[in-house]
Amino acid sequence: MVQCIFASLHLQGSCRKSSCSSSRDESRQRVKFTDERVCKSHLLDCCPNDILSGTRMDLGECSKIHDLALRADYEIASKERDLFFELDAVDHLESFIADCDRRTELAKKRLAETQEEISAEVAAKAEKVHELNEEIGKLLAKAEQLGAEGNVDEAQKLLQEVEKVRTRKKDAEEEYRNSMPASSFQQQKLRVCEVCSAYLGLHDNDRRLADHFGGKLHLGFIQIREKLEQLKKTVQEKQEKRNQERLRRREEREKEEKMKKKTRSRSRERKRSRSRERDRERRRRRSRSASKERRRSRSRSRDRERRRRHRSRSRSRSRHSREHSHKSSRDRDRERDSKHGSSERRSDGLNGRTDSRRHDDREAGEI
Repeated sequence: MVQCIFASLHLQGSCRKSSCSSSRDESRQRVKFTDERVCKSHLLDCCPNDILSGTRMDLGECSKIHDLALRADYEIASKERDLFFELDAVDHLESFIADCDRRTELAKKRLAETQEEISAEVAAKAEKVHELNEEIGKLLAKAEQLGAEGNVDEAQKLLQEVEKVRTRKKDAEEEYRNSMPASSFQQQKLRVCEVCSAYLGLHDNDRRLADHFGGKLHLGFIQIREKLEQLKKTVQEKQEKRNQERLRRREEREKEEKMKKKTRSRSRERKRSRSRERDRERRRRRSRSASKERRRSRSRSRDRERRRRHRSRSRSRSRHSREHSHKSSRDRDRERDSKHGSSERRSDGLNGRTDSRRHDDREAGEI
């Protein structure tokens, strides 16, 4: 019975997990890489949750979406235009490195409180031994990496350098041993790693040093710090490029504004010249119209004077003609009268002649 209950609970839990995973996959399919829920550090392959997974400082799953398909989409889109996701990644990595540096400082303070105080000279000698240990560990880790990649000759050269550093380390340890009593020398002197804030011992062997400096935690922090510096340089270059582009655009806009102002001033000057020409033309037209009006008025006055003169002449002519006609009528009357008188005289003469003739004829008849 109990086994059946456990089996049913297990099935219910697996169903819930599958439903949650399926809903999560569906939501991720709907999300684009530009969404705020997507981790920009993951898109740039520098999220500390991915780099430090599986170490003693495993941060667990990131609170934002990680998806390799979204990273591929971002890589394709970033070739066409700048998205400036580096700014978000820089902010993320800077906050993480700042937390790591704070932990390193706290670990140093704890070591200073727990370990015995030593003089500055002894501390400098111990610091020299720690530096040589760090160099040996880095060389061994590099040699192992080259050997795994197949570069045996380069690995052999690094191992020879490791032997030289070991001899220097022995001399440094001897100086450190001679500078303090044997009882205090046997105590383990710890040191905090500046990269990953892990503890390193003064008397650690080469294997321990190689495991630390070649380990995933230390290399992961190196990768994060190097990526942060690289992103800072990229952001700075892009900002400079963007500023130059803005400056170039501003200069182009200023040139365009100057050209527009020049064109505007030219157009204004043209308009002014056109208005001046129009004013001049209007003045000319006005002057012409005024001169025409004057001419018309003069011609009108001349016409009036001519008509007046013509009228006066016609009047004088009519008067003269009337007088002449009156005179001529009188002359004609006189001529008529004279003609009539002469005719009467002629008729009287003829009548007298006829009468005398008749008288003569009568007298002759009588005779």
